[in-house]
Amino acid sequence: MTDATAIDTTGYLALVRRKRLYGTLLLAVFAALMASGFYVADDRNAGGFFDGLHRIFDFPAEIFSEAFQNWRNLPGLFLKFIPSLIETLNIAAVSTLFGALLAMAMALLSTRGLALWPRLTPLFRRMMDVMRAVPEIVIALVLIFLLGGGPVPAMIAIAFHTTGALGKLFSEVAENADTKPVEGLASVGGNWVQRMWFGVLPQVAPNWSSYALLRFEINIRASAILGFVGSGGIGYDLKTALQWGQGKYDQVVAIFALLFLTIMIVDHFSDRARARLVKGGRRA
Repeated sequence: MTDATAIDTTGYLALVRRKRLYGTLLLAVFAALMASGFYVADDRNAGGFFDGLHRIFDFPAEIFSEAFQNWRNLPGLFLKFIPSLIETLNIAAVSTLFGALLAMAMALLSTRGLALWPRLTPLFRRMMDVMRAVPEIVIALVLIFLLGGGPVPAMIAIAFHTTGALGKLFSEVAENADTKPVEGLASVGGNWVQRMWFGVLPQVAPNWSSYALLRFEINIRASAILGFVGSGGIGYDLKTALQWGQGKYDQVVAIFALLFLTIMIVDHFSDRARARLVKGGRRA
């Protein structure tokens, strides 16, 4: 072994040891922060976490025992809550559609090498950061205060957050697009819209559609959660049933079952659709 090889090996081993040391220190700091945060939250809580840990399954057991006693009511309850489920799906679909359309524009305006106004690229990126940072429930609460309860605040809140989330993903896909078609269209006098429509969209459409379908699944859950704050849909029915308590737990189980089956079915078909869009065929 030559002296140069020995020096390179020694330097590499020293670098590996230094990385392991930094990784261990970061892990120790993270564990300390997690432990301290847990104990602070536990002290400020009305009851101790470990004191009530043995009763964690009491409430679910109460719900399912009552639902089991009233199992004959479940088919009728499924039919009763289907309109609310359809409203929840409509909220998710419309918010995903509008959010995806806005995300397409934001992504193209914030992608380096494709932006219409290159100097404003950082501005559009920061706008998407803000849209992603604000939770849907905060936006929905503000809009409910301004517009009143109903599906409209939920749709606006979810579409706002969807624009920021999809815009970031769309922009990353667009950055990897081949610029030769764009340059060819520019050489023959194509304007910016024509360059994006014919030169970029055909390349990114499969991945963009895949991300939009994945976001639709997420938005179904979000629209159900926003029902708890008065935004309509099946989430509002679930909140009402939980507030009534005993005597309405069969409704809680029926709603959970509907949501579970719906999300499972949507996940199955969207997974197959994403596989076809991205890979051009069925999954292996």
